[in-house]
Amino acid sequence: MVLLITALRRIGRGTFSKLFDGMFFLGLLGWDFSLVIVNLITFKRRVGRVTPKGQPGEGGIWPDYSPPRQGESRCSCPALNAMANHGILPRDGRNISFRELSTQVRATYNFSPSFSLYVPRYIAKILNRSYNTGRFDLSDIDVHNGIEHDASLVRRDTYQQFHQGMPDGALVAALIRSATGTPPSSKLQLQTTPPAQDPLPPNDSPYFTVAAHVAKATADFDLSRTLTRVDLSRRLGERRRESKSLNSQYSLDFGHKMFGSSNASTLVTIFGGRMGDIYTFLTEERLPDGWESRVRDQMGLTMFTFNRTVFGVELGIKEEVNQPLNLL
Repeated sequence: MVLLITALRRIGRGTFSKLFDGMFFLGLLGWDFSLVIVNLITFKRRVGRVTPKGQPGEGGIWPDYSPPRQGESRCSCPALNAMANHGILPRDGRNISFRELSTQVRATYNFSPSFSLYVPRYIAKILNRSYNTGRFDLSDIDVHNGIEHDASLVRRDTYQQFHQGMPDGALVAALIRSATGTPPSSKLQLQTTPPAQDPLPPNDSPYFTVAAHVAKATADFDLSRTLTRVDLSRRLGERRRESKSLNSQYSLDFGHKMFGSSNASTLVTIFGGRMGDIYTFLTEERLPDGWESRVRDQMGLTMFTFNRTVFGVELGIKEEVNQPLNLL
């Protein structure tokens, strides 16, 4: 009898949890769609005023940058690492609340409130923690095949590099050199420091080797180019082929392919494909002086709007068409 009651309780709890998650997600989609409508009928934020008043980065003035010290926590996400490097999140990358993450991600990158709730809540579920009360270190989110995945654009696979806190210079350089878009208009953007003028970080910085490699590998490359959606599709396909050949434990299911395309798509949405920003962001995980999100919608980048780019990037990956089906 005790076993039967326990089994029924487990089934009931599991069913209730799935029903709640389904209803929550439907409600979130409805909320997100309403924000799409608001964005359509309201004026865009003025250039120079995208970051909310009183928030770090207002007017393109970001808090002091400090690369991580030994023992501090970082992860495979450059956007979160940059926030910790600027002190927007705790500089040691530890004991971060999921609710704090939602608030700060929205203000820093101008994601919509629905998007800024969905991603931290998803991370909390991956880690089996409460979104409302739970806390985490940045490195916690690098549980393999949770959110972190193989064939990343700027990280080697976990099979080759267990700790995912630092970018790989060769991969960053290859991504930069894949850009084929025309230079951006000088209008509709704050002035940022051209990457060619950026000095290398100090020798004792953990980013020194990365930055030196990228600077050498892109010395003859026109850094005024922009990164396009087609560029991202091509480079993601190349990375998937490379990972398959080098990683005997390679795995990438549909969900993680979409994560890869989502992460890549921030470079052409939040960063507008502008290499002057992307270079610094990926090489040193630093937000350039004068930078602000290129998304100027009043309610930020919604899930609906973002996924138009994400699916475009994913569907443009020819590697998915040319690979063997491996049916048997």
